[in-house]
Amino acid sequence: MKRLLITGASGFLGWHLCQLAKQEWQIYGSYFSHAIEIPGVKILKVNLTDFQQLQQIFSTIKPAAVIHTAAHSQPNFCQTHPEESHAINVTASCNIAGLCADNSIPCAFTSTDLVFDGLNAPYCEKDSVCPVNIYGEQKAIAEAGMLERYPMTAVCRMPLMFGAATPTAKSFIQPFIQTLKDGKELNLFIDEFRTPVSGKTAAKGLLLALEKVNGIIHLGGKERLSRYDFGLLLAEVFELSTSGIKACRQQDVKMAAPRPADVSLNSSKAFALGYQPLSIKEELEDL
Repeated sequence: MKRLLITGASGFLGWHLCQLAKQEWQIYGSYFSHAIEIPGVKILKVNLTDFQQLQQIFSTIKPAAVIHTAAHSQPNFCQTHPEESHAINVTASCNIAGLCADNSIPCAFTSTDLVFDGLNAPYCEKDSVCPVNIYGEQKAIAEAGMLERYPMTAVCRMPLMFGAATPTAKSFIQPFIQTLKDGKELNLFIDEFRTPVSGKTAAKGLLLALEKVNGIIHLGGKERLSRYDFGLLLAEVFELSTSGIKACRQQDVKMAAPRPADVSLNSSKAFALGYQPLSIKEELEDL
């Protein structure tokens, strides 16, 4: 079996990716702060911001391909820790692209729908980036830097993701479910729209992109939903009371990082390649 290096194996997406990819690849998963064990996966502690460690990993493992999911992906954290997040989100990403170029191996990178300003959705791959927060800005810089170093990189813009909790990571639905089970109030935006997919579906999309894509691809879902509508659907599928779900607006909630209103992705290019997200209701029922 060929060797696949997955960075960020302890993250939500990285874990789901390891589960799926280990059926066809020999997986080497890296983590930094959250130690994890994944059956059938060789786990390595690596500081990706240390270029010598990164070089060492490439020369030791000799991967046949790399999927780079490791990131500081919380917009509020990036907004308040711009230098720390830049080191992993930008510098390490560009270094990984350079090493993949040196070794002429496929490279897939997880970017974000937050590279857009939310004023002209749905967005397709050719649309200009215009991030409104530092996380989106860092991902946009990484996209350009990686493609400059290695035009064969598959830059995968990921939507909002949800799914089963992993040993070291949750998605946004776990706190939602807990809040509703506890009978507490859950305030959800009626004016923030995304095209969500499950972690499992996102992992399928990444493996497809690794094989078939050079350049930018959108891996969003087929439905555009507000957080509020997502919450109602979640409550319906999990048979929870909706009485605690309250509508609110973005401007009513003070956050460190500004949020774009609508970063729905047009992913028809990926659909044409065989990327097939289920409906959100089906995804939730599957959980």
